[in-house]
Amino acid sequence: MELLTPLLRPSAVNHCFSDAAVLQGMLDFEAALAQAQAEAGVIPCSAAETIARCCQSELLDAGALAAAAAQAGNLAIPLVRQLTARVAEQDAQAARFVHWGATSQDAIDTGLVLQLRGALAQTDRQLTQLMTVLVQQIDRHGATLMVGRTWMQQALPTTLGLKLAGTLDALLRYRQRLQQMLPRVLVLQFGGAAGTLNSLGAKGKAVSALLAQRLQLTEADTPWHSQRDRLLEVAGWYAGLAGTLGKLARDISLLCQTEIAEVAEPQAEGRGGSSTMPHKRNPVSCAVILAAAMRAPALVSGLYQAMLQEHERGLGGWHAEWESLPELMMLSAGALAASVPLIDGLQVFPARMADNLALTGGLILAEAVTMALGEQMGRQNAHRHIEQACQHAQAANLPLLAVLEQDEQVLKWLDRQQLAELLDPANALGSASVFIQQVLARAKAAHQSLFTTEEQS
Repeated sequence: MELLTPLLRPSAVNHCFSDAAVLQGMLDFEAALAQAQAEAGVIPCSAAETIARCCQSELLDAGALAAAAAQAGNLAIPLVRQLTARVAEQDAQAARFVHWGATSQDAIDTGLVLQLRGALAQTDRQLTQLMTVLVQQIDRHGATLMVGRTWMQQALPTTLGLKLAGTLDALLRYRQRLQQMLPRVLVLQFGGAAGTLNSLGAKGKAVSALLAQRLQLTEADTPWHSQRDRLLEVAGWYAGLAGTLGKLARDISLLCQTEIAEVAEPQAEGRGGSSTMPHKRNPVSCAVILAAAMRAPALVSGLYQAMLQEHERGLGGWHAEWESLPELMMLSAGALAASVPLIDGLQVFPARMADNLALTGGLILAEAVTMALGEQMGRQNAHRHIEQACQHAQAANLPLLAVLEQDEQVLKWLDRQQLAELLDPANALGSASVFIQQVLARAKAAHQSLFTTEEQS
């Protein structure tokens, strides 16, 4: 639905899957095929020139093509018919050589691969943008104290920087996977009717090599008409990315809750409002990202099922990919695009974080006291003793420090100054800063442009 595209798919990746892009991808295949065959001596050079000149999507009647596809079973058949007619208007002899030796799936699959190349490049740029703003926020909030939560409950202190560094760490792995999969997925599809290129005789291999070279694609060892693992790898990558971004959005939306209020989405006129409640400030970017993360598993599941393609050319499974894969990619890329301004303009409220850290009266730092006591009285004994102290503090509605300062057994090993230091959240961050620096170092090594000029100097 076009009305929802700006909301749910706010990404330039959409252009890679427009009707014009779909048609142009197939036409680029047809043009390169003719030129490769001319170079190999299969068709006349003049015919190839005429065919290539006519391979422009704006010359086709898209409406008529769509209507004809309903009868033909795919878009390539009516496209080749229209292209042949266009070529015939200029050179009747050249029209004989349109789509020479190829099959519909060659044009559709290779056209899709060309679309994927553009979409993957655009996604990589968006990924860089998100990692850039993450690096900036991590640097800004590496020491911003906040509550770490497990099982939706307060656990131990952490920092916002470390929370965001976890996402950056994952995205760096996605960048690595993306670079690794490009040679595997940007591959020519060219096998003819049944994957043997029989119609080209002894010149099939030469044409294939020249065609791959012209399209700047890898030449496959065998046609992959019914082996769809390449597309599934792309789908899995985008679905996984959507899941990682969904985790980020879930955490941010929970921190935006009125009762927590530690962060907020960027503020702008008309952003996140309610049709009835003037006070509302809804996390709309999080909603977009979460919607993509929720839809991605079903879409990738359909592509797994589409792997079951019969013999040399499949029935139905191939067709099932045509909308599912682009939709998955557009949704995930939309989530990625929505994440950039969300992180870049994220509002952080350290005072509220400090208030939430103090909610338990120091109970979330009981582990630190337990570990310090454990060195003297054994971990299990220390755990039992501090657990009882925590229960006393809760029952009496007292800060844990006030209870421990009256506990003679604790004071036997720890003085009041030591207790105060153990119950200071700033002293309970363990290796958080080390973890942050490790991720930032890896980010810098992987992509220097993620860091500002000031940071590099």
